[in-house]
Amino acid sequence: MGPCDIYEAGGAPCVAAHSTTRALYAAYNGKLYQVRRADKALLDIGVLSPGGIADASAQETFCANTKCTISRIYDQSPKKNDLTLTSGGWIGDRAKESDAFGIKIKLNGKTVYGIRITGETNMTGNGYRNNQAVGTAEGDAPESMYMVVNGKNFNDKCCFDYGNAERNSLNNGPGTMEAIYFGNCTAWGRGEGTGPWVMADLEEGLFSGKNRGLNPGVKSITADYVTAMLKGKPHTMAIKAGDSQAGPLTTVYEGAYPSGYDPMKKEGAIILGTGGDNSFAAVGDFFEGAMTAAYTTDSTDDAVQANIVAAGYGR
Repeated sequence: MGPCDIYEAGGAPCVAAHSTTRALYAAYNGKLYQVRRADKALLDIGVLSPGGIADASAQETFCANTKCTISRIYDQSPKKNDLTLTSGGWIGDRAKESDAFGIKIKLNGKTVYGIRITGETNMTGNGYRNNQAVGTAEGDAPESMYMVVNGKNFNDKCCFDYGNAERNSLNNGPGTMEAIYFGNCTAWGRGEGTGPWVMADLEEGLFSGKNRGLNPGVKSITADYVTAMLKGKPHTMAIKAGDSQAGPLTTVYEGAYPSGYDPMKKEGAIILGTGGDNSFAAVGDFFEGAMTAAYTTDSTDDAVQANIVAAGYGR
């Protein structure tokens, strides 16, 4: 089983499933992502076998002796919520596609490539988005999401996110987005130490718990690969974090939404690498992630984490 098979078995089928490293369903035999060569030619990158790892060698052959960027991240779920280059909001028309060779890792002994978000450079940045996503949570409806990221590439800027955001790429006020954040930004909220932390980006605030500022007991993360989870339902949100290479998840917080965020006003777009208003100063490396339109059980979350550990990140 893949993470999305586990979610479906738990009554929370994926409404988005994005990865450049592997299939997130056991039977998935389709496209993971698309690369764009310097001469504008395009190639879809699939899996080596159904439910398997990305065919990185196809990218390497296609892009030999030239440059390639990631032009599309295919949604493996039936909703087909693909992600393409973001625009609008703070980034305007200055976004650029990520280098297809920006981050190379091992997954179960094979080479794969992630999505490197490089942050603001000479007033340009990169990120991916779908403002027409279907099936995602809206209003105060429940949802759950996770991502696997590089635990060693982060900064204190806004905002390396994956999840639910505004459909117009603008800041529409508190509660209009609900996305997972990874980094050590302290402008709104933080945990103990110097970070990084997994936090909830709810618009006009990054939260490590119910309170703005420090939430005691939220430890800095030291893992090389990080599983980050966020869940929300009426009156309740949960943040979880784990080492993607070993061990269980830790519940960072589960309880009431921060003041001013209940009820939520989620809009249902999907972002990767930027804030909801396309703030683009953060850095990070994204390997996989998925979203559901249900508040998953702890046992489902634990099974997804076990699947991620078994996948073999960094090994």
